[in-house]
Amino acid sequence: MLINETLLGEVKQWRQQIHSQPELGFKEFKTSSFIVDKLQSFGMEVHQGLGGTGVVGVIKNGSGPTIGIRADIDALPIKEQNDIEHKSTHENCMHACGHDGHTSVLLGTAKHLSQHKDFNGTIYFIFQPAEEVLGGAKAMIDDGLFNKFPMDAVYGLHNWPGLPVGEIAVNNGPMMASFDTFEITLTGKGTHAAMPHLGADPIAAGAALITNIQSIVSRRISPLKSGVISVTQMNSGDTTNVIPDYAILKGTVRSFDMGIRQSMQDMLTEMVTTLPPLYGVTGEMDYHIRYPVTTNDSQAYLEIKEAATKVLGADKVNTDVEPSMASEDFSFMSQVVKGAYFWLGVDGNSPSKPLHNAAYDFNDDAIETGIKVWVSLVESQLPKISA
Repeated sequence: MLINETLLGEVKQWRQQIHSQPELGFKEFKTSSFIVDKLQSFGMEVHQGLGGTGVVGVIKNGSGPTIGIRADIDALPIKEQNDIEHKSTHENCMHACGHDGHTSVLLGTAKHLSQHKDFNGTIYFIFQPAEEVLGGAKAMIDDGLFNKFPMDAVYGLHNWPGLPVGEIAVNNGPMMASFDTFEITLTGKGTHAAMPHLGADPIAAGAALITNIQSIVSRRISPLKSGVISVTQMNSGDTTNVIPDYAILKGTVRSFDMGIRQSMQDMLTEMVTTLPPLYGVTGEMDYHIRYPVTTNDSQAYLEIKEAATKVLGADKVNTDVEPSMASEDFSFMSQVVKGAYFWLGVDGNSPSKPLHNAAYDFNDDAIETGIKVWVSLVESQLPKISA
């Protein structure tokens, strides 16, 4: 399959323009406007405002099946450290996760397919806001995404450092973990630091709690199962000679198994209730269910695998790869309709910087691979009826 070199050059320019003007979740106003302008210039039907700043482009060519392809469009609150011509022009905001690449690849796919309608059916190009923590996929669904645009299957991708350009990875089953957050409030009794016996120290209780939380995964979850509980913040006190009244702990819980996910929540709740009183302190927890496990449907997995193999070769399609404990709100979409999600390699002659790193920049050499896989998927799932 050949992708026009002129188109590839355009997509690279779009990607770098989007990179230079990043916007945070639900504030992607210029990005959405840019997407709308491009889709309309391709002669496509365009719907905007779903889930706030979401956009859906439509190509209908015949009465065949209907599929959705999704890209996320938001950036991260990180100050970019790259010295490149298309460096972020927005202070403390950058595309450190490659969503600029995802968006541009999907725009390039839309333009190619609008010019080469070698398929029979309908494609919905879904440009989703606020993937980073805020759950923009759920916002689009709640705003009627699948009611307004019924589809037989939905697909997504994410660029993947550690995987070479020209390759993809896709699993029959989990790709990304669930994601929950918690905030624990430990309330004690403040006193002079020289007289700790007159108070109840929430910092001591917090330290013990952090240590014991690690035993949930290491001692109470089967070693054949996967789970992670990370305490990522501890805030307490204002000065050196005062034991404070309270301490706040925050963190995340992740797993590939919904049963293990629930068990970790239950054990964490039990520990917060029972351990702090040993220090004369009370513990309360706010637990927030966030993203489900991103799990590929077995049939949709095969469809991605076969489409990618056709254009890349079997040796470039990695399966049964180790899933990531990072999370993805594409999982909300694939809970509603059959779905699959794959990783797109971005390592060139030298390894890519990690995702969410201030020196990350999407490798434009991966654009062609992304477009080829999407086009192959469309042509295989929406085959054109022979005359």
